[in-house]
Amino acid sequence: MNIYKKNAYGFTLIELLMVIGVVSLLTTVVVASINSARAKALDTSIKSNLHSARAQAEMYYNNNSLSYTGVCTTPLVWSAIENARTVSGLIDGSTRLDIAEAGDEMSAVCHESSSAWAIDVPLRSNSANSWCVDSKSASRSIVGYLGSNVLVCP
Repeated sequence: MNIYKKNAYGFTLIELLMVIGVVSLLTTVVVASINSARAKALDTSIKSNLHSARAQAEMYYNNNSLSYTGVCTTPLVWSAIENARTVSGLIDGSTRLDIAEAGDEMSAVCHESSSAWAIDVPLRSNSANSWCVDSKSASRSIVGYLGSNVLVCP
């Protein structure tokens, strides 16, 4: 009696390891794509919140004798900035908003004068860049952050 069958059914160890390797590689590619799409969706939310802040700032300007003074601290603009900061991942239990300081990867910035304002918030997909909106209708990604008392998006 022969205990070794030549026509045994099943997969060899090499075949099983190859299948596991291919499945692992595909899973890695899919997860990386999903994370990239999630960061882009969060960036879109930041942009949307800052677009809302711009609309609120213009309403404030029209209702405040054509002056932007105090626009950064008005509740509706503040709320839009806070929402953008939350999406950006900047909220960690503290409520920090730099109004007269230069920006960095950990802060949203809102600068104002009687005639102009600018806001920037770091992007989620690349915290070295930020989304900037200003009273001159600029709305764009900038490398870095607004400097101290800058009132236009560079």
